[in-house]
Amino acid sequence: MPRRGKVIRRVPPPDVKYGSVKVARLINKVMKWGKKSKAEKIVYRAFALIEEKLGRNPLEVFEEALQNTTPLLEVKPRRVGGATYQIPVEVPSDRGFSLAIRWLIGAARARKGKPMDERLAAELIDASRGEGAAVKKRHDTHRMAEANRAFVHYRW
Repeated sequence: MPRRGKVIRRVPPPDVKYGSVKVARLINKVMKWGKKSKAEKIVYRAFALIEEKLGRNPLEVFEEALQNTTPLLEVKPRRVGGATYQIPVEVPSDRGFSLAIRWLIGAARARKGKPMDERLAAELIDASRGEGAAVKKRHDTHRMAEANRAFVHYRW
């Protein structure tokens, strides 16, 4: 079977307020049903709340949160002779970034009782401090990879 062509990754244009591609990708991930202006409002309000609470540049807090939630290792299932092994593999930087954003937004959505902008701000603040559900998810992923280190020789 012939191999397919290389995938050309599209990079979204930087966001309007901060001129950052990472913030633009965060906005696109927060967006539901194509309502981008609503997603922008949520993210920008969350950043305003971060600045209000911490008195720091929200972009720095966002960068720290990303750094603390981006996984370095993950496990991938590999079938070897009837048994499926969880094999630890390194995470490419782009996938790590995507996972970090996905986990941050998922953890923010899981918090209940407040508007989304407040939940996102709280999750980003927690993640920048090395706490919160998204950081716990990263630690669990690393722990799983560490536990399955014995199967690393099955890596392809």
